[in-house]
Amino acid sequence: MRKLLVASLALVVVGSLAACTDTPQAAKGEQPFVKGDGVLRVLAGSELADLQPILDEAAAATGVTVKLTPTGTLDGVESVVQGGAAKQYDATWFASNRYLQLHPDAASRTGTATKIATSPVVLGLRRSVAEKLGWSVQDGGTRPTWSEIAVAAGERKFTYGMTNPAASNSGFAALVGVAAAIAGTGAALTADQIGPITPRLRAFFAGQSLTAGSSGWLMDAYLRAGTEGRPVDGLVNYESVILSLNASGKLTEPLTVVYPADGVVTADYPLTLLSGASEQARTNYAAVTDYLRRPSVQRQIMQRTWRRPAVPDASLTLDAAFGPKSGNLPELPFPGKLDAADALIGAFGDSLRRPARTIYVLDLSGSMKGERLAGLKTALTGLTGADTSLSGQFSRFNGREQVILLPFSTRPGTPTTFDLPEAGFEPTLAQIRTHVQQLKADGDTAIYDALLAAYGMVGAGGDDRVTSIVLLTDGARTAGADLAAFRAKVPQLPRVPVFTVLFGESNTGEMTEVSNLTGGRTFDARATGALAGAFKEIRGYQ
Repeated sequence: MRKLLVASLALVVVGSLAACTDTPQAAKGEQPFVKGDGVLRVLAGSELADLQPILDEAAAATGVTVKLTPTGTLDGVESVVQGGAAKQYDATWFASNRYLQLHPDAASRTGTATKIATSPVVLGLRRSVAEKLGWSVQDGGTRPTWSEIAVAAGERKFTYGMTNPAASNSGFAALVGVAAAIAGTGAALTADQIGPITPRLRAFFAGQSLTAGSSGWLMDAYLRAGTEGRPVDGLVNYESVILSLNASGKLTEPLTVVYPADGVVTADYPLTLLSGASEQARTNYAAVTDYLRRPSVQRQIMQRTWRRPAVPDASLTLDAAFGPKSGNLPELPFPGKLDAADALIGAFGDSLRRPARTIYVLDLSGSMKGERLAGLKTALTGLTGADTSLSGQFSRFNGREQVILLPFSTRPGTPTTFDLPEAGFEPTLAQIRTHVQQLKADGDTAIYDALLAAYGMVGAGGDDRVTSIVLLTDGARTAGADLAAFRAKVPQLPRVPVFTVLFGESNTGEMTEVSNLTGGRTFDARATGALAGAFKEIRGYQ
């Protein structure tokens, strides 16, 4: 009996030790982990993917798996205010809730919001460029204001990349910051102030040479431009993105972080419960937020993702790579009304950014007859303003944009060009709608002949437009040049990205290679009704 008791006690001790080994322990001085169970479904900004290792550790500690579904800023906001998000998700996790909170229905759609980390939107410049401009503080330089930055950009003293404000929070935050600083009132920007400051804002955007629909893709484009011998001088982005680039070892020249003297707009990454979340979801939310806001985890977030802690704690001193402490970074005012924020986004597309040229290379082969052609017409018509959704409102064709429709089947068709004025462009949009409805499908599929024809039109006007090509095909090449022939010509072609759209039975491998060869990206529209969404998403990258 004694031997049996000793053996039993030994098993208990071993089991306890095993449990201690398998279960993460709270850091010294911290309370035991709050427990949950199951999955917390979160609609999130795509840039939060870098938190996945920390979320995996959270799952081991709390029993809650955080499932992130990425979305764009406007699509996410629209899903919340219309009530669709609550049907699929328990919470949202955007870079900021400020734009969401301007919508009248936001308060009834959301509940508790917990800030997880912070990151200001700043300017990162190649060290040599920052030194030349006198903006390298560590080398005796000064911190410029946004107005001074705008003047230098307008004079092309440096070039930069920035995400599209209509697609990404980092771009929108940068736009808000620059506009608020240039307005110089110290108060929230109003819609009627945008017109008077447009010339100075336009000067700032004259220096933009890279755009993107997400911070991650912008980083990749920035690195690619450098390896191809056409380096861009800097990035307007989250501090965390710039610091992570410096730490990556991928840069030939590190970026100096320039903190504008008149202030910044800061992302605070609020994990936000949606109204109507179940009791279990609320428990899981409490467990996850408790875990993420612990000083030990906040330190891990800072060290792994280069975001600043959201929790005031004496132990959370910033690493040396960070610039001024948060208290020394004045926060610029965010628009207080929805009409001001929307007017600012609209002004970016129509008046502020460098004008765009978009060449749509459209497969009108026989396989496009019927529903596929109807879907194409609906998607293109949506870009003329027919799509009245929030995301549709800011993805329509812009003022000053040149839209070229190049149909193809057995051979490239005749291109039709539409030039939109800066204002009063509805008649031109109506012309595009009429033209699109007249498209007909027949013949074979000469994909690469059409693509080469599109490249032949690039830069024909000799202007300063930002040009991109959108290629839509529902099948494989059956006529004309093949991929190998196109690949051989790429080194001689203008450096213009091709955004390929997977549709129908299009060749995924070939379309992905085309986008990779040209610095573009592939968008999947093979799901029923997804073509319109893909066309809208592409607009964020143009």
